Amino acid sequence: MIPQEFIQSLLGRVDIVDVVDRHVKLKKAGANFQALCPFHNEKSPSFSVSPSKQFYHCFGCGAHGNAIGFLMEYSGLAYPEAIRSLAETVGMPVPETQSRYDKSASPQSTGLTARMMDALGYYRAELKKSREAIDYLKGRGVSGEIAARYGLGYAPDGWQNLESVFPEYNAPDLKDTGLVIDSEPGEEKRSRRYDRFRHRVMFPILDSRGNVIGFGGRVIGAGEPKYLNSPETPLFEKGRELYGLYQARRAIRDANQVLVVEGYMDVVALAQNGVENAVATLGTATTPMHVAKLLKMADNVVFCFDGDSAGRKAAWRALEISLPVLADGKVVSFLFLPPEDDPDTFIRREGKKAFQQAVASAKPLSQFLFAELAGRVDMAT
Repeated sequence: MIPQEFIQSLLGRVDIVDVVDRHVKLKKAGANFQALCPFHNEKSPSFSVSPSKQFYHCFGCGAHGNAIGFLMEYSGLAYPEAIRSLAETVGMPVPETQSRYDKSASPQSTGLTARMMDALGYYRAELKKSREAIDYLKGRGVSGEIAARYGLGYAPDGWQNLESVFPEYNAPDLKDTGLVIDSEPGEEKRSRRYDRFRHRVMFPILDSRGNVIGFGGRVIGAGEPKYLNSPETPLFEKGRELYGLYQARRAIRDANQVLVVEGYMDVVALAQNGVENAVATLGTATTPMHVAKLLKMADNVVFCFDGDSAGRKAAWRALEISLPVLADGKVVSFLFLPPEDDPDTFIRREGKKAFQQAVASAKPLSQFLFAELAGRVDMAT
């Protein structure tokens, strides 16, 4: 926990007008400031920020709170994350109390984040040198602009390439980044430690503040596994994070809708074709934390799965997870693409308009629920 005295001191140091104005353009209106509400769709401004009370309130949807609450609602941050993000803007170090549940409070997290950024810089530089990786991305329709926006990179073949990035390559705590693996006794490797990612296109996974917390790697050509993800680390917990959420936040707010797909390339391909409000789970099933985080950011969540049995099974799991966290005014829907398609192949072949029409025809949760249950029993009795 963060001491309450520090929180009150922090709120006394920040100006909510400055905090909100970084995300929503405010205009002076008498003693207060106004804007179109970022939490619901409206044509005339009903969102008010009071500098004297250090409070925001929307007269349309009822959203209200202080600077910490705004960051939680707008960016989908957890309470401690919002406090840390706010404290950074005014240079106040957060007095952390150790909690085994609060991984971001670990003293080592700052050092790990710096190492992850160093790795990202290396992978991005290597992408520019690799004709094979560039041709692969071009073949998937990915432009240089989108590759840069999502920070795509390349991990070259070889066992210890990251030795050139980290002079302390054999240091015990480098393993906490998930970038390296220590081989078991008897394994034939050039040394006991080696790089986790080799000969893969790299997709950095960002937290809500834009820090690199993990990577996904897609093998080029033949090889297994096709996708390889960072393991759980002090920075990275798969059940909490979503790929592409950092880049998609503005589009999600504007559309009041978020698409949940299954793969990194699906997110990138959709963005390449003008659908920028998509995120992906990270090699794990949808969790209650995923759904709760997304429903804070938008009223509509659309799960997009393949139409095969595996896709329907994943959709049913998402339905079960969504039910306890749904609230009035929130809608969860399910889009099933043809069995031979995923969002990447569908939008590249059919185009943005056809994909958006498919999203508009997604089945509401209630329809999917009753159709699935009806298919399991004899409805004639």
